[in-house]
Amino acid sequence: MSATSVLARKWRPKTFAQLAGQEHVVRALSNALSQNRLHHAYLFTGTRGVGKTTIARIFAKSLNCATGITATPCGECSACKEIDNGRFVDLIELDAASNTQVDNMRELLESALYAPTSGRFKVYIIDEVHMLSKSAFNAMLKTLEEPPGHVKFILATTDPQKIPVTVLSRCLQFNLKQLPPALIATRLQYVLEQEQISFESAAVNLVARAAQGSMRDALSLMDQAIAFSAGKVEEAVVRAMLGAIDQGYLFDLLSALLEQNGAKLIEIADNMAVRSVAFGAALQELAILLHRIALAQTVPQAINVDEPERLRVLELAQAFTMEDTQLLYQIAIHGRDEIELAPDEYAGFTMTLLRMLAFSPAKSVQQPTLITLGGAAQPGAKPVATATETAPASKPVHVSQKPASAGIVLSNVSLNNEPAPDNQLDWGVLLARLNVQGMAQQLAKHCVLQGFLDGKITLCLSQEHKHLYNNKNAIEKLQAALGDYFAKPVKLNIVLGKSEAATPALVEHQEKQLKQQLASDSIDQDNFVRDARTELEASLIEESVKPI
Repeated sequence: MSATSVLARKWRPKTFAQLAGQEHVVRALSNALSQNRLHHAYLFTGTRGVGKTTIARIFAKSLNCATGITATPCGECSACKEIDNGRFVDLIELDAASNTQVDNMRELLESALYAPTSGRFKVYIIDEVHMLSKSAFNAMLKTLEEPPGHVKFILATTDPQKIPVTVLSRCLQFNLKQLPPALIATRLQYVLEQEQISFESAAVNLVARAAQGSMRDALSLMDQAIAFSAGKVEEAVVRAMLGAIDQGYLFDLLSALLEQNGAKLIEIADNMAVRSVAFGAALQELAILLHRIALAQTVPQAINVDEPERLRVLELAQAFTMEDTQLLYQIAIHGRDEIELAPDEYAGFTMTLLRMLAFSPAKSVQQPTLITLGGAAQPGAKPVATATETAPASKPVHVSQKPASAGIVLSNVSLNNEPAPDNQLDWGVLLARLNVQGMAQQLAKHCVLQGFLDGKITLCLSQEHKHLYNNKNAIEKLQAALGDYFAKPVKLNIVLGKSEAATPALVEHQEKQLKQQLASDSIDQDNFVRDARTELEASLIEESVKPI
């Protein structure tokens, strides 16, 4: 690809309006230009590729545009065009990394004494200024203290800590932020559309994440992706180019953790090793996924609707507690930092997974309790059938989604026995008795019980959660748990449909909302809070209120 067609150059912003991000810097500079309140020296700090030099060049155009000092240079006059093409005689750019010596600085400062040749100001852009030697900084300091009126200095650096305080104090400082992946992705999509290159959104998101806040790096990676994929930017190709981790591995790992399945964790790690996956990168991607899960738990709308893994992220956000997510995230980032200290990457990776398994909260399994229908509890009794009247095998058990009557607790009921009409079966109560976790538990929570007959249990799953319908592993585990509970083989049948009854997941959500509302009401009625609001004009941070 020729230099003229490189995306990072072709799509370099030429006006403040074209810049993506850095609004705080653009606003300050635009106001200064509009009000003609100009300083003689500016310092732009920030990581690579966030726009330091680009903003400096636009600022130089704003100072020298033929229309006058303006925040919106015309882009058509000779000064604007020459600056865009790098040929403006009064714009001097110096790379301090290759011109560190005092002689270079003295030569530059001597030229600053002379008036501009064709422009309004002489503008000096010194990149990576922190690389200058101490004597070079001292030589610059005198000019910064008493600068000629026709000179403007724009210093740029990725490491402001190395710049002497005496120089810092004579500059207006602007810190340019790393660009968020969403903003980079939006810009990349715009560029690809203008270039008429087809793309997949997931591929663009991968590039945006890999750029780590740098728009220049993002455009360079996109150039590489276009060449790598023969003109069409596809997720699979970009993932291979970047060496990105297949997200399927990460979701499988988290599912195995939910199931407390150590053997499956190691099996997945072994499969990753066979495919030469970089384990350090895998832990980094796992931390990113856990961050998205934590976001989904607190701010679900932060997960974009067009994200390909959105449903799986939201599913895991429900399956894990917020405490579990935070713990796993901490273990993941510490594991990534420590992987170089491990005997090898595989050992470091698997040890991190085993640490996650070891520190997962113990899942308490409730043992079945024998309660005769209408009788009293007998703790410790073995599960047996307790119905007193046997119904014909063809007659189904009556099922209700209403809460069980007071004092009624489910026992292990024979599938072919019918409880008394007043003692109706509750799916939520039954689910609480089952030894089921992970995806199988999530599947069960989003179902309602339609009935059971001849050893066959029928559950109804809403279309909204149909992605769980194809999870064969979850269905098999739920069926096994039901069989263990009823002490006989059970055939599980799941149908997609709509039910007026509330699922256990909905009931759980409503209970949480009720507890939250009660906590908020309690705080609102607290005398101390009322006094603080009235006398101190204090305001309550609503999201900090949590039920005990």
